[in-house]
Order: sequence, then structure tokens, then C-alpha cells
Amino acid sequence: MQFLCCFLGFLLLAARLPLDVAKRFHDVLSNGRPSGYMREHNQLNGWSSDENDWNEKLYPVWKRGDSRWKNSWKGGRVQAVLTSDSPALVGSTLTFAVNLVFPRCQKEDANGNIVYEKDCRNDTDPSPDQYVYSWMAWTEDSAWGNSSSHSRHDVFPDGRPFPHPRKWNFVYVFHTLGQYFQKLGRCSVTVSINTANVSLGPQIMEVTVYRRHRWAYVPIAKVKDVYVVTDQIPIFVTMSQKNNRNSSDETFLRDLPIMFSVLIHDPSHFLNESSISYKWNFGDNTGLFVSTNDTLNHTYVLNGTFSLNLTVQAAVPGPCPAPSPRPPLTTPSLYSPVPAGNNPLEPREIPDEHCQIKRYGYFTATITIVEGILEVNIIQVTDVPMPKPQPENSLVDFVVACQGSIPTEVCTIISDPACQITQNTVCDPVDVALGDMCLLTVRRAFRGSGTYCLNLTLGDDASLALTSILVSIPGRDPAFFLRMANGTLVSVGCLAAVFVTVIALLVYKKHKEYKPIKNSTGISVKGKGLNVFLTRAKTVFFPGNQEKNPLLKNQPGIL
Repeated sequence: MQFLCCFLGFLLLAARLPLDVAKRFHDVLSNGRPSGYMREHNQLNGWSSDENDWNEKLYPVWKRGDSRWKNSWKGGRVQAVLTSDSPALVGSTLTFAVNLVFPRCQKEDANGNIVYEKDCRNDTDPSPDQYVYSWMAWTEDSAWGNSSSHSRHDVFPDGRPFPHPRKWNFVYVFHTLGQYFQKLGRCSVTVSINTANVSLGPQIMEVTVYRRHRWAYVPIAKVKDVYVVTDQIPIFVTMSQKNNRNSSDETFLRDLPIMFSVLIHDPSHFLNESSISYKWNFGDNTGLFVSTNDTLNHTYVLNGTFSLNLTVQAAVPGPCPAPSPRPPLTTPSLYSPVPAGNNPLEPREIPDEHCQIKRYGYFTATITIVEGILEVNIIQVTDVPMPKPQPENSLVDFVVACQGSIPTEVCTIISDPACQITQNTVCDPVDVALGDMCLLTVRRAFRGSGTYCLNLTLGDDASLALTSILVSIPGRDPAFFLRMANGTLVSVGCLAAVFVTVIALLVYKKHKEYKPIKNSTGISVKGKGLNVFLTRAKTVFFPGNQEKNPLLKNQPGIL
């Protein structure tokens, strides 16, 4: 009897042994997360429960820190990068992408083999061989040479056969929500899931990558990432404004329109068939603006801080709700209910094939409105006379007027006629007392003749206003200075002749006998004409100091 009890106990222990040794997908992929967590989610289309058994003999399992990871790949470690287009609106499609990053000097060729890059030395493994791993060479082990061996080894961790054996060289196992998905691929793969059955909030996607090696598969990388499923439309709003120095600080200028652009994050185009409306409240008591356009301009006319609110509404085509049964009919006299099973539908509850689900997205921001430079214009361009001939350097004055606040700096960029190649950049502080009038003169030097593009900006703490102009500097050849010298000599000679003539007339007038002149209108005119000529000649050759001219009292300062 005792022997029989021992034998039965041995049989029970032997029966339990496979249960203790066999691993399941959640044991390998969930990092110790209890399996009860997995059953809280609905089934994903095409995915399997992680309660299935994992073939550890064909796909070994290594824990973090296992020394075998160091030798899982020639030349170093392979990194797996997992990304997704999260956040995803519930009901849309969410796509995950995995990319393998190989050690230095290694890449995947057109046939999927891993080769060494040309002209790249890897000091850790200076192998003269072209291949790191040649997947086409199925001679690593004789077992790969017969079809029966292929059918035995060309399977996924759960034992399912490959859909196309001998084609791809990496096995990717995706795991989330207590379910897994297996896929063959090269150095990058993508997997998409429909989020209709995914619980709202942040979730974790984990991926384990294996490479083929003789009669088994070797783990080379593990990676995980967080993705988010939401019932609110993911929206982003960009705000831009002309002359605004820094739109990212949410500070904008008064009396200039601000462009608000709404971007809906919908990479799977789930909302393409939806009608979308945008409701704006700019917080400046201008009311509610409703639009079907994803861009809108708004101008604030007062300084201050304002609260911006946007609500996006999308009517998404969706399944119609199941109709509710009408309460049993009763007769007033007999009070008898309608027989069981006869629950007619109310006419108003007949399903409509054009049902819609309303989804909303929200955006709020606090923006500040301040004074700024609204506009800048170059109203006059003047050549500056040079005291000595300097053909290689020309000075030009630009009279600049602006609207809005008074600038604190002025910058110019001189470039080629196409405004592409910069030749000179100069910035100066505006320390001239301009008062309430924004008018100043900017002097800049140009080297050599030709056409130049001048970009001029006026700025302060909040704004930066720009204007451009093409400047043409005439050429000055050597003959120009010879002609100018000859002209000067001729002018001096003429002036000497006039001076001699005037002296002669004065002497003649002094010694000549006085005779009354009748009808001397012509002489008076001649005399007046001579005085005008002398006055003009004096103005030309002896300009003197003209700063007493009252028209020059309001000249702007030169920068």
C-alpha cells in the first residue's frame, strides 16, 4: 500500500512537471505582470492571447543582464527603436514601427544580408569578410538543407508555421493588452491595430526581436514604449504674426492680425469622412467665432492678457445604437400585458443608417498683447558726398520711417542682387531721441559699383519689422577723375574772366562822365541779370554753412 501511494505521488509529480517548466507568452514578454491584467481588454483583430505556450527550445529566453546578450550579435549590440503615431483617437488605427540599429560599419544590403560597409573600419571586429550574416547561405548547418527540417524550424514561438519561409531573417513578437502578434521582417517592420477595443489611457507595447541561427533563433533586442488612446481629438494650434519677434512665448503685437492654424493629429485619416467645426473664443469680448476652416485670423486692439479657447467638434460616422424595446402594451380595461416576445420598436427608434458619433477636442492658451513695430519703410535714398575720391567705397543714407513703437535697434544685411549671398551685416542701437516720431537716417557703405540687396530691420523686445530695397552704385572709372579735374580748371578760368570783367566795369564806371540814361530798362535788366549770375556763382563755388536753414531743423539722426 505504501509503495502504491509513492507510485501515485510520483505520477502526480511527473504530471505537474511540464506545467512548471513550460513557459507562456506572458511569462516571457510581460516582465512579471500578472496575467489577470491581460483579461481586462477586448480582443484585438488578428492577435492571440498570451496564455499560449512559448517554444523556449526554439526561441530561448534570456533575462536582463544575462551574459549571453553580449554575444548575440557580431561586433556589438543591436538596438531596437520603437515608435508609434500616438496619441490615437479611439476607433482609429494606430501604427507601430520598429527599426534595428546595427553596430558601427554594419548595414543591411538589398538582399537582406547584413554586410560591412565599405571604407569603414570597425576596430572591434576588423573582419575581411564581406558579410556579418549571410542569410542566403543555408549551409551553416546541414539540418537546414532538407525540407522536413525547414518545416520543423520555420515556425513562430507558438508553433505556427511561417507564411513565407526562407524569405525574412528576423522574427518580431509584439505584445500589448495581454495579446501578442508575430511577424517576419527585415531590419524594419510596422504593425497596425484598430483602437476600437482598446481601453482609454496610456498603454505599453513591448517588442522582442530574434535572428535566425542554425537550428534555433537568438534574441538580439527588446524594446518597449508607451502609447495613448483617447476619446478627445488630438489637436495642435500654431500661432504666427507678422513682425512678431518670438511667437513661441505667446506674446503678440497689437493691431496686427494673428494667424491661428489648427492641426488635427489623424495619421490614419479616421476623420476624413467627418464634418468638423471650430469654435473660437479669443477672450477679448468679441464673441464666439464658428468656422469650418482650420485657419483663422484675429486682431487684438487692446494691450493686456487674454484667455484663448478653442473647441473642435467632429461628427464621425459610426454604428447606430441598438434600438430599445417599447414597454409592453396594456389595455385600460383588462390590464393585460402584450404576450412575451412581442416588443415592437417605437417609430422614432428605428435605426438610421447615417448615425454619427460626436467627438471633441479642446485647446486653451493665455496670450499677451503688447505694443510693437507695425511697419517700416525706406522713404528716401541719398548719396553722401565724399571729401576725397574713394572709388572703392560709397556712402549712402537711407531715411527710414516706421509705425508703432519706437525701435531700439537697427540692423542691415547687404547681399547680392538676389538677396542670397550675404556680404556685410551691421547692427546699431537706436540711441537717438526720436520722441513720438519714428524717423531716422541709416548710413551704410558699399564697396565697389554694382547692384546690392539691402535688408533693413527695426526691432525692439517684442517685434522685428523688415523691409528690403535694391541699391545701384554707379561705376567710377579713372577717366572720371580726369574729366572732373579738367572741369574744375575750366570753371576756375571762367570765374577769373568774370572777375576781370567786373573790375573793368567798375573802373570804367568810376572814370566815365555821368550822363543821364533814358529808357534804361534794358540795362537794368542786364544789371539784374548780372547780379543773379554772381549770386548763383557765389552759391555754387562758395556754399558756406547752410545749417541755419530752417528746413534742416527736423533732420533725423544718422546711424
